[in-house]
Amino acid sequence: MEILDGKKIAAAILGRLAPLPVPKKFFGAVLVGDDASSVSFLAQKEKIARQLGVDFRLYRFPVTIKNDELRREVGKIAEHKTCGGVIVQLPLPDHLNPHYILNAVPPEKDVDVLGERALGSFYVGRSAVLPPAVGVMEEIFAERRIVPAEHAVAIVGLGLLVGRPIANWIMRRAKQTILLRRTSDIGLLCHADIVVLGTGRAGLVSPDLLKEKVGVIDFGYGTIDGKYSGDFDVRTLADGGMRTRAGSWYTPTPGGTGPILVAKLFENFYRLNA
Repeated sequence: MEILDGKKIAAAILGRLAPLPVPKKFFGAVLVGDDASSVSFLAQKEKIARQLGVDFRLYRFPVTIKNDELRREVGKIAEHKTCGGVIVQLPLPDHLNPHYILNAVPPEKDVDVLGERALGSFYVGRSAVLPPAVGVMEEIFAERRIVPAEHAVAIVGLGLLVGRPIANWIMRRAKQTILLRRTSDIGLLCHADIVVLGTGRAGLVSPDLLKEKVGVIDFGYGTIDGKYSGDFDVRTLADGGMRTRAGSWYTPTPGGTGPILVAKLFENFYRLNA
């Protein structure tokens, strides 16, 4: 199977942003606790911000913070006159309500498109920006010259960040949409031309479950035997065979959807501050 280079696609997006005027307002990021993956993801975003010349400000809060206090703090950041966008790094600790916190971000500064007002605008086709995961789909479809109306698309996992917004977007475009909420239904993937994975269960889907000619867009992130892995189990691909024939492809983890997601996040920031 061909490996789709997410870093190359991300570089093209950032290349489109580079000549544009840098937003004068700052990009705020909220981190609760010190989860290693969250810290790593934010470090990637800060790196891109420096590359573009964007004023990126990280606000850290203790894991013991309460819902009302965190909502107030996020609101204060977002309400600042020089703030152009805010993200709340997910997942939050279990005792916090993500929807309650995310709704403190006004839609005109919601670069992640996760608050109810921003999502509502997206669902009715009136949003100025797309959820970053949906933006990733657009970029990959453009790169591969994929016409959704000609393909059956399966989505495994309907979470807030990936599956839910992509499902809403793709159902209006694909020839057929297969939504899998339960892993017990995973056998249905054999009917899909394109498979979107976003469960966070490393190695959940093996190549033998899929069609001979298929595209896999993997948003999952976990570890197998101490190594980073997506939901797609690529370990058997080394065996060769019919799964390696031309026409099949997948996004690797790391280096696949992740870099594109970060680039689309900054594209949203630029658009909201144009």
